[in-house]
Amino acid sequence: MNLKQEAAKIAVTFIKSGTAVGLGAGVTMAYMVEFLKEEKLSIQLYTSSAATKTLLQQNGFTVNDIAVVPGLDMYFDGCDQFDKALNALKSGGGIHTAEKLLASMAKEFVLVGDESKYVEQLTTAFPLVLEVLPQAITFVTTKVYQLFNGVKMSVRYDVNKDAVVTENGNYLVDVWFTAWPELSQLNPVLKTVTGIVETSLFYNMAGKAVIAGSEGVRILEKKEV
Repeated sequence: MNLKQEAAKIAVTFIKSGTAVGLGAGVTMAYMVEFLKEEKLSIQLYTSSAATKTLLQQNGFTVNDIAVVPGLDMYFDGCDQFDKALNALKSGGGIHTAEKLLASMAKEFVLVGDESKYVEQLTTAFPLVLEVLPQAITFVTTKVYQLFNGVKMSVRYDVNKDAVVTENGNYLVDVWFTAWPELSQLNPVLKTVTGIVETSLFYNMAGKAVIAGSEGVRILEKKEV
């Protein structure tokens, strides 16, 4: 059983004709594109991912410019890990700024993936990733060391040992914690540091998660506090 495919199949059933829908990056989103093609819905499509944009266009979809719309009805994306409160880490792809923009614009942000992504509480298996202005790299790393004791940080490099540059022309800094600080304060504290564009922690943003496991597909919804 292909769990990502199973989750994508269910996630597509949430989409209604006449809506504006955003898709993120990764294998699960690729499966969603396949199922969307079968459904033949009349929708406006947007994406945070250049790879997903190419895939959509190859499958005959028009991909619209996110810059000219004030909001979306739904945004779907995968993640590296998410917890029971649906807080998520999206650290691997390095496009979290674009992903967070679409998630923020959407009336509903839905996480989609397999059960391996789910944990009761976020672990430190993945770093928090910062998108940082190149000219602020030394300032930002110095400030983060001052703000959080015991963290380890590294600028992300590619296979050629060149610093990874985002589509926005910025650098990525991986921040490794031995234990997570209070999640509710992490983004606000880091966003006070000039030069940090965005972080890869999606705190209190997702309203629903579609996860496929050996016992089928589960729908988790954020509990209102």
